[in-house]
Amino acid sequence: MLIGYVSDERHMALADVLLSLTGADGNSCQVRSGADGAIFAAVEPGDYEVTLACEGYGGKRVSMTVAADRPYQFRLLSKRLLGYAWPKWVRSGERSEFRVHSPEPYKLSLWRYGWEKEFIRNLGWYDDHGPLATLQITPDGDFTQSGVQWNRVGYALTWHRQYVEAPARSGLYYFHVKTLSGAFFGFPWIVQPAAARAPIAVLASNMDWNAYNNFGGRSNYVAQDGIALRPTVHARQDLARFTRPDTWPFDVHGAPLSFDRPELFNVVPEDARITDPVEGRLESAMAPAEWRLLGWLEREGFDYDLYSGTALHFGEIDLDAYRVLILNTHPEYFSKEMYLQVKRWVYERGGQLLYLGGAGLQAEVELPDHATMLCREELRTDLRQEPEATLLGVGYTHDGYQSGAPYRVLDADHWVFAGTGLYNGDRFGHRSLHERCPGGASAHELDKLSPHSPPNTRHLAKGDNAGGDGADMVLFETDSGGMVFAVGSLAWPLSIVVDEQVSQITANVLRHCLCLRGVEDEPRSSAD
Repeated sequence: MLIGYVSDERHMALADVLLSLTGADGNSCQVRSGADGAIFAAVEPGDYEVTLACEGYGGKRVSMTVAADRPYQFRLLSKRLLGYAWPKWVRSGERSEFRVHSPEPYKLSLWRYGWEKEFIRNLGWYDDHGPLATLQITPDGDFTQSGVQWNRVGYALTWHRQYVEAPARSGLYYFHVKTLSGAFFGFPWIVQPAAARAPIAVLASNMDWNAYNNFGGRSNYVAQDGIALRPTVHARQDLARFTRPDTWPFDVHGAPLSFDRPELFNVVPEDARITDPVEGRLESAMAPAEWRLLGWLEREGFDYDLYSGTALHFGEIDLDAYRVLILNTHPEYFSKEMYLQVKRWVYERGGQLLYLGGAGLQAEVELPDHATMLCREELRTDLRQEPEATLLGVGYTHDGYQSGAPYRVLDADHWVFAGTGLYNGDRFGHRSLHERCPGGASAHELDKLSPHSPPNTRHLAKGDNAGGDGADMVLFETDSGGMVFAVGSLAWPLSIVVDEQVSQITANVLRHCLCLRGVEDEPRSSAD
C-alpha cells in the first residue's frame, strides 16, 4: 500500500530514500522511495517508527501512523549550510537564538552592515560530541505554516541554548557562519532601538522577505494554499503557478506563512562590498538591496533607527518621536493597521514620509501573531478602502515591468534638484547595482501617477523607460505640514550608492525634512 511521500526542503521528490519501518510488534521491513517520492510497503495500518536515510541528506527517526486513506508526508533536509535568527527582529538588549544547520563544525561571528561591514564580535566555534550534531531536523508535512522549529530536538539542556543579546546600536546586523572547509552562509538580524534615538526611522520590508520565501516549498507565489500531497518532480509540470496561471492572484488569503524559516535570498556574499552589483534574482529587492540605502544614510551622516514592518503593525513604533519615516526598496506587503498609522501621521500630525522604492503598499497582509502572516490578493483595497496612491502619490502598474532606464527631469526649479546641475530634459540615475533589470534608477517594478494621487502632487521627474512607462518621482504636502516624497522605483536604493545625482536629490529631501543646511532656498531658472 501507499504509505506516503518523501521530499526535501523545497518539496522536491526524493528518489531512492531508504526507509525502515518498525511496528509495535517489533517486526520491521525496509523499502525505498520511487522517482516521484512515493513509498509503497506491504504493512498493515497502524503505528510505526520509521528511520529514513538518503545520500546527501540528514537522516532521522519518525513516529507516525500508516493510514490507508491518508498518505504521510516525510521531509528530509539536505546537508547544506543554512541558518537564521529567531526572533529575526528584536530591540536592543533583547535576545535572539541563532539556529544553524551545518554538516560540519562552524565559526559564528556578528557584523553590522552600514557603509562598511563592521565586525562586532566573534561568537565562537560550534560543534558537539556526537557525529553530525550540528545538523537540524525539519518537521514532516507543510512546515511553511508552522515553521522549521530548529534547536528543539536535542537542545533541551540549558547549556545547549544558543542566544545572542542585541547590541545597543540599532541597524541591520548579519550573522556570518563559516565552516572548517570554508563554506559560508550569512543571515540578517534587525536590531530595533530600545527607545527612539534618531530623527529618522527606516522600515525594513521583512514581510516581503517572508512573502517571497519559498523555503519548505511554499511562498505567496508558489502553492499559496499549502503544499500538494505529491512532491514536485518538475516545477513547470507540477506547480499551479505554471500549469494554471489564473490561480494567482487568488481571491482570498492563502494558508499561513511562518517567519520561522531560513531566507536563502537574504545572503550577502562574504566578500561583497556595498558598491558591488547585487547578485541574484530576489536579492535585488530584499535585504541585500536594503543594505545599500542604510549604508548610504551612514555615509551621508544621517542617523537612523531601523525597525521591522511587523513592529509598525503591532504598534511598537512611536512615529511621533521621528521627523522622517523611510520606506526602503520594496515595501510591497503592508497591513491595514500599518497603512492607517502612517497615513494619520502624515496627514494629521505632519509626518515626513520618504518612499524610496517601488510596488509599495499594494499587497495586504494580516498578522495573527508575531510569527505568522496571511497574504491577501494583490491590489485589493477592501480592507483599507483606498489605493496606495492616496498616501504615496503614486501607485504600481505592471507597465514597464523589468525594464531599466534613467529618469528625466520635469521640474528643475524645485528645491529637490538643488546642487545637481540638472535642468529640464536632463537625465539622471544612469548608474545602478541592479543586475536583474539594468539600465538605470527607474527599473524593475515601477509606480506612476494615478487618479488617486493627491491633487497637489508635484511631478518632478519621470523614468525614461520605453513606452512612457517609467517611474514617476513626485512630492506633495499635507495641510498638517506633512510631506511625501516618492521615487516610484524599486531600483532607487541600488543607484543611490553609485549615482551622484540620485544621492544628491535624496540628501536634499532629507535635509529639507530635518531642517538642515544644504538645500537652496531660492529656485533656479531652468534651461529652455
